[in-house]
Amino acid sequence: MTSGQANAVKCRGVSKVFSEGELAVKALSDIDIDIESGEFLCLSGPSGSGKTTLLNMIGGLDVVTEGEITVAGRRLDKMSMSELADLRLHHIGFVFQAYNLIPVLSARENVEFVMQLQGINENERRRLAMDILEQVGLNGLEQRRPAELSGGQQQRVAVARAIVSKPALILADEPTANLDSANSDKLMTLMRELNSSIGTTFIISTHDEDVMSFAKRLVKMHDGEIVADEMQ
Repeated sequence: MTSGQANAVKCRGVSKVFSEGELAVKALSDIDIDIESGEFLCLSGPSGSGKTTLLNMIGGLDVVTEGEITVAGRRLDKMSMSELADLRLHHIGFVFQAYNLIPVLSARENVEFVMQLQGINENERRRLAMDILEQVGLNGLEQRRPAELSGGQQQRVAVARAIVSKPALILADEPTANLDSANSDKLMTLMRELNSSIGTTFIISTHDEDVMSFAKRLVKMHDGEIVADEMQ
């Protein structure tokens, strides 16, 4: 994309090869993409197309084999492990398909967890957590642990945790995979509203056409390559 806005993410010549025994499997091949701040972008494609691998690279959860990725103006390959951890903690929110909630913590405590790592004081953490849980429609369920919540409710806790400290970038890997269509639509509507209201950049991987319909920009992947990139 080439307007005057700053790039949230820039990938140049990004390739990823995984070794499986004596086999080398190329998961990404020479990816070039610019993602502007404030975009609401979906990475689409079948299983094995490279969507999750690319998200993991952008989030600094894995390293490229070739090429370079810049996030918030900083090249990831030039950063130390502690600098990468700091970037993830303060700049990026993650929403995983498997929720990744902490079973022994309540919904509110799960939402507060990242803020605790960020050093936000207890009163402020609690206020922000309660506000965001109300915003995602979980008012009154703050004290329930994950096992006491439905799949849709758990995913909304995961989204609340990702967005509560207003990160500049949110990476969501198949966030609606375990939800029915009604809860999927609610979750995508919520994320679109957050994108509009606070300008957070969203990059969402999906193979669900209903989720793709929410995208402002749709990037299609196949066999580790970008095969289409279009505004909607």
